[in-house]
Amino acid sequence: MGEPEFSEQTIDDSVPKVQDITDVTIDVETDVLIAGGGGTGLVAALAAADQTNGMVTVLEKSHRLGGNTSLSTGMIPAAGTRFQREAGINETPADMARDILEKNDYEADEAMVEHLCIESKNLIHWLVDDWDITLQFVDDFTYPQHSTYRMHAPDGRNGENLIEELGKRIEATDNIELLMHTPVRQLVADGDTVVGVVAGETHEEVIGAQKVVLATDGFAGNRRMVESYCEQIANALYFGSDGNTGDGIRWGAALDAELACMDSFQGHATVVQGTGALSTYAVIMNGGFLVNEDGNRFGNEAKGYSALAIDVVEQSDGIAYEIFDERIFEKLEGEFDDFDEAVELGSYLSAPDIETLATELGCDPAATADALESYNDAIRNSTPDSVGRTDGRFVLEPPFYGATVTGSLFHTQGGLVVDEHGRVCKSDGDVVKNLYAGGGTAVGISGHGAGGYLSGNGLTTALGLGRLAGLHAASTIDN
Repeated sequence: MGEPEFSEQTIDDSVPKVQDITDVTIDVETDVLIAGGGGTGLVAALAAADQTNGMVTVLEKSHRLGGNTSLSTGMIPAAGTRFQREAGINETPADMARDILEKNDYEADEAMVEHLCIESKNLIHWLVDDWDITLQFVDDFTYPQHSTYRMHAPDGRNGENLIEELGKRIEATDNIELLMHTPVRQLVADGDTVVGVVAGETHEEVIGAQKVVLATDGFAGNRRMVESYCEQIANALYFGSDGNTGDGIRWGAALDAELACMDSFQGHATVVQGTGALSTYAVIMNGGFLVNEDGNRFGNEAKGYSALAIDVVEQSDGIAYEIFDERIFEKLEGEFDDFDEAVELGSYLSAPDIETLATELGCDPAATADALESYNDAIRNSTPDSVGRTDGRFVLEPPFYGATVTGSLFHTQGGLVVDEHGRVCKSDGDVVKNLYAGGGTAVGISGHGAGGYLSGNGLTTALGLGRLAGLHAASTIDN
């Protein structure tokens, strides 16, 4: 997989973010217009089509659907689903909300967290039952600080497969129009009421719409915005979608929308240096660990891949070394598309003993062997290891595997404040009329910084708010 580059294509503030309706002429009209063809936008479109026979139009600025959802595992956390119950797990939305809030020290909006957790069951059942989306319950491992199994995954535990199925449902739905290579350039407003957009790649048109849903993702691909709001990760590798340039957030702000948690982001600690592949964190949660160039452990891996990304970035040359064994390799092979791709690209080295592996990787052999021995001893003695880790640990035995990894920025978690329907809120507490947002364009549920991100938070807001926004937008149009 290639390494996406930061973009600065949409930060020309000399171009107004909002056009007044009196200054333009409407060229064509639709009922619900959705800016962005990632997970949020596609789910919003399907939800809107459920509610109306009117036209739903999705505008995607790139040549492919997906956004950050396609780069994710596609695993959606949900509480109280029938799939959990069939696995003998009786979880309430309050249990899921507690995990999310404890991870971010209760910095996120508690009411929104609870609302999305309640709606998570409806989201999963709706995707599977109404739209025949393939989701399988994951009961063989948990990410850090999830108190139980609650992930529902597409084939290959790969977001590209989820997007592919959503895209096929979009194409088969008569009242959904999908236009590629059609970037939204500006919002069109009548006073403080959104009435459409200006869109187009080479030829711009004004599209009138009764409702507009901003699903343009966050700003992780906009270097100036990252430097302004997320300086801690500004110099790390960017590993998100090219389209994450902050457009929707800035359009909303131009209409006095309230912003929150703009310093929040999801990082990742284990992108393989050289191949650009993602080494799935299942490697770590099945017992792997990291050392630095000196062969020393430096961060508690159980705090999660987002928080650990900062620790990796702070190491010499911003790299670390992932250590695991053949048991983990064989367990993950064929289960995770990301892992299989990493293997195919030659991301992993193997050796019969830890000293040889460390030498080949480039970290101190003796210190790495000591780190392994200390790690295994802590597991056998049921005590915290040298970095305080107690979760997801298994004794590692030869032969060993390893990779050189770096910390990266995946996506931002701050953005426009929205209400329970996904409507964009103004700083005075009112809403921006006819305007909705979800996914990276809306503020997430991870609080501030990198440490509050719990695995799955991104898709909880992307797909959860996408569905809620689509349902409400379509139910309030004039037919």
